[in-house]
Amino acid sequence: MASTRRLTAILAADVAGYSRLMEADEEGTLERLKTLRRELSDPKIKEHRGRIVKTTGDGLLVEFGSVVDAVRCAIEVQGAMSERNAGVPPAQRIDFRVGINLGDIIRDKGDIFGDGVNIAARLEALAEPGGICVSGAAHDQVRDKLAIAFEDGGEQSLKNIARPVHVYRVKMTAPAPEPRPALALPHKPSLAVLPFENMSGDPEQEYFADGMVEDIITALSRIRWLFVIARNSSFTYKGKAVDVKQVGRELGVRYVLEGSVRKGGNRVRITGQLIDTANGAHIWADRFDGALDDIFELQDRVASSVAGAIEPKLMAAEMERASRKPTEHLDAYDFYLRARARGHHLTEVSYDEAVALLRQALAIDPSYAPAAAMLAFCRTQQQAQGWGGLTDADFAESARLARQAIDAKTDDPDTMWQAAWPLYRFAGERAVAMAVLDRAVTLNPNASLAWLVRGWVQARHGGQPELAIEDLNRALRLSPLDPLGFFFTGGLAVAHFAARRFEEAIQWADRSSHDQPLYIIPIHVKTAASAHLGRLDEARAGVARMLAVHPGSTLAAFRALFGPAIVPEVLDLYIAGLRLAGLPEGEPA
Repeated sequence: MASTRRLTAILAADVAGYSRLMEADEEGTLERLKTLRRELSDPKIKEHRGRIVKTTGDGLLVEFGSVVDAVRCAIEVQGAMSERNAGVPPAQRIDFRVGINLGDIIRDKGDIFGDGVNIAARLEALAEPGGICVSGAAHDQVRDKLAIAFEDGGEQSLKNIARPVHVYRVKMTAPAPEPRPALALPHKPSLAVLPFENMSGDPEQEYFADGMVEDIITALSRIRWLFVIARNSSFTYKGKAVDVKQVGRELGVRYVLEGSVRKGGNRVRITGQLIDTANGAHIWADRFDGALDDIFELQDRVASSVAGAIEPKLMAAEMERASRKPTEHLDAYDFYLRARARGHHLTEVSYDEAVALLRQALAIDPSYAPAAAMLAFCRTQQQAQGWGGLTDADFAESARLARQAIDAKTDDPDTMWQAAWPLYRFAGERAVAMAVLDRAVTLNPNASLAWLVRGWVQARHGGQPELAIEDLNRALRLSPLDPLGFFFTGGLAVAHFAARRFEEAIQWADRSSHDQPLYIIPIHVKTAASAHLGRLDEARAGVARMLAVHPGSTLAAFRALFGPAIVPEVLDLYIAGLRLAGLPEGEPA
């Protein structure tokens, strides 16, 4: 048969350290090589449509009609060898070296010759044990067809080859690293904000997506009861497909916030979702749309909105988690969470239970400021609703606990707002309460409940209803779905009443009563406002509701209960309206 020329893919392989292996165990090495050929290399070559040209003691020469087939075959053989060598002492391992080239060869009597073959043999010698080297010509054929990475070895002068050959090394998949040990969860809710995915297809928008995440991390870091992973750690996941459960283990967090940014023209859409790493459950999701006219203002707005929306959702998730925890394993924080959950139900029983739980928390840790502040705050709601038969001693205790919480200097806005309100209500210390609330919103401008109480103090005091409305609207914007939303709308009703805008006061009072029919404050407001507008039938109906919710209500009781917290002119406005509505005078306190 005459010799023929053809362009083909040539694979040359040999055994690294063959002489050493033979010297150590000749028969054993030969037997293992036969087994490898029978069980691994020969079947793989056949599978990928290769033809074995010849074999030597430690070598193999194969031709393929396709470079892609040759490289796939080599990768699969090397990968299988890596698995077979696991646990074998290094001195006894059989490791192949592989070189692959695309070149012109001469085929004669079943054998192949030429520079194409010689280059493949030289590449084999350059390969590391377990590795694969390919020529530039072979690389050009596979770089866009196989999902593998290459290391550029540059131009190499090969023995007996006239021109330098560009060499590439296949990056073999490294053995899976040992999984990092799971980090213990902190003793408070923990969260990582992952880099947001830039879905705009515009690399220039990466800075915007990254800046958005940094702003959100900063905003969430101001929530003192929340443990937030630093930016440098969360950004190690940038550009990677992540499993939130794995992130939870590696960073030691209970929650992950992830999202995306998509730009179109001058508009941008940001989406976010909060996920529980323990079970993959979605706790919250939302999207934000805006114009790119002022990128930094948009980043600030989205960061503030995300932080404000996430805070109550996280707290609700934590309270639900604490409710499932066995009683014998509760600590002070768990008792506090259970009490906070009770506080979302405005009933006499739920508030009695909340106070009992908070006393248990303080029994474990008498210096626990959040529990002290919340117990004091619960007393203000019990007093307003006429529950529990509270005495002057209870009020004095509440004021003491509020001061204790503030003196602890935890700089936790949640503790600060819960302490500020009883300090104002029971001790009349409006200036101190406002200073505490000012500091709370400075520490965390996204603390919706601190803005709420700040607005309430100003609304109740009556001197600055417009500032009160501004604060209360901000609180409502930060947490539009808050479980305590009836306090937000009730505060706006009070502020509009103080400003003598009775129609608006009634509208906000109706919203508050719709969300929480047992809340007495909006009933007061609507009753008095209706009377001032001459709607006496509605006002009398308000008195009937007031007596149903708070039996024994009288003008004297109202003056004694709320008079110390309301400026005289606004108190007189309430008394006049309630008197017109028909509320009994009652006995002076």
